[in-house]
Amino acid sequence: MTGFGKASAETPRKKITVEIRSLNSKQLDINARLPQLLRDKEPEIRNILSQRLERGKIDIIIFSDAFNTESLSVINKAAVKSYYAQMTEIAEELGIELTEQALLSILKLPDSLRAEKQEIEEEEWKVLINLIDEATNMLDQFRIEEGKALEKNIVSSVKKILKSIDSIEEFEPARIDKERKKLVSMLEENIQPDKIDKNRLEQEIIYYIEKLDINEEKVRLRQHGEYFLEMLSSPSSNGKLLGFIAQEIGREINTIGSKANDVSIQKIVVNMKDELEKVKEQLLNIL
Repeated sequence: MTGFGKASAETPRKKITVEIRSLNSKQLDINARLPQLLRDKEPEIRNILSQRLERGKIDIIIFSDAFNTESLSVINKAAVKSYYAQMTEIAEELGIELTEQALLSILKLPDSLRAEKQEIEEEEWKVLINLIDEATNMLDQFRIEEGKALEKNIVSSVKKILKSIDSIEEFEPARIDKERKKLVSMLEENIQPDKIDKNRLEQEIIYYIEKLDINEEKVRLRQHGEYFLEMLSSPSSNGKLLGFIAQEIGREINTIGSKANDVSIQKIVVNMKDELEKVKEQLLNIL
């Protein structure tokens, strides 16, 4: 589900800002844009997000000017003293005076300066965790509001599918009678009426009509639809389960369409497929 959350706080040394965005995705995919200072904390940050955000393409951005200082240069006293002692010895041998410029030159020599990696202080880390939690709560609120609108649309589509089952039943009696007359007419056109075995004809008609029977499909379709609505109203995260149920609903609708052999029923089936596609698109937003 889509959403956005942002939180900021100021510490004695810096201002920290956390932004979290989410887009639709079947899986949890976290993309973290962190300052170098926080690279060591990335696994912990990902773990915090994975516990709160079950699905979606998640982007988390943390920034602060002070955080962006990757490292500090520290004078290597031992190396500088060693260089200075050697230069003093050389100056004495050459009979020249060692000036202050020598010290500046020494600082440019290898190993005179070393990079010291910064680490986030414990108090700042606690502040950052709270900010991530605050931004996640805001993102969740976005998702909840979006979910209410989605639920209304999904329920409407599923109920239309269930209502269509009743519409199909209105055309079934005429459909069966039409198929019976069609078979009898074909036989009479090709075989003399007095040579038709009435009992065998009835058996064949019954067999053919049974192959066109869609009662089982209608029962399963109604059960799947009612189960879908039941799971949709459940407080737990059922996005993947709803996706599986939607597949079963689609399977029954397709079977009805292939067995219907009736223009009016086919039109209803097309409308049912249209409503189901709307449901499937919106299921990508359901956790």
